Amino acid sequence: MSSIKHVAIIMDGNGRWANRRFRPRIWGHVRGSTVVSDIVKAADDIGLKALTMYAFSTENWSRPVEEVSTLFRLLRKFLLKEKQRILNNNIKFQVIGEIQNLPYETVALIKGLQDLTQNATGLKLTFAFNYGSRSEIIRAVNNFQLNHPGRLMSEADLTESMYRPETGDVDLMIRTGGEQRVSNFLLWQMAYAELYFTPTKWPDFSPSEFKKIIEHVSNRERRFGNVCAQEALELSIEKAECNKTAFIQGVTL
Repeated sequence: MSSIKHVAIIMDGNGRWANRRFRPRIWGHVRGSTVVSDIVKAADDIGLKALTMYAFSTENWSRPVEEVSTLFRLLRKFLLKEKQRILNNNIKFQVIGEIQNLPYETVALIKGLQDLTQNATGLKLTFAFNYGSRSEIIRAVNNFQLNHPGRLMSEADLTESMYRPETGDVDLMIRTGGEQRVSNFLLWQMAYAELYFTPTKWPDFSPSEFKKIIEHVSNRERRFGNVCAQEALELSIEKAECNKTAFIQGVTL
């Protein structure tokens, strides 16, 4: 069974994909939005426990107004289109980030679907929209201090104060589009995540590549700060040799 339970994806490359085809950037976002449904289905089919997708960062507000508006429309369209499939497949849906700054109609759709799926026991599907990890951490710390004045905060406390603690730590972070950075995404949750950067731009990202990446990373040895099995064996042999030498020297003396 794969050790990969929670995958996070930075869906990058939409604008560049469109520009290389001499199309406006928003055309890339429209095309990329169709890929989201396929990847969610693939994640559900292979039995992932959680999938978190970075759709819009707090820094993205600096983009052209038309592009930002398109991203909002695409989120609404996804919610309307995929609502029934999410319900039918027992998917627990949530959006993390400062959603109060989104258009009223979008917020209503988000909260409605979150309420409908709050008791779902299947894939935990999360969209990070108007999200920044540093802001999430600051928010978590401030909320904890307000609710527990004078109490020192532990790692477990901080984890439980995050937007969606039940998704657990990220096992694998995939970024499409060729860039190799994490862009203020789930910094706390990715402390021990495996990272995979693919040159494939998001509109060309397919379920087959998604599954191949998970299979490839599943074969990595995740150490979590420990030595690998081979190193552990070599250390054991070295220790045994030292003990043997010390014993022989003791007998000789």
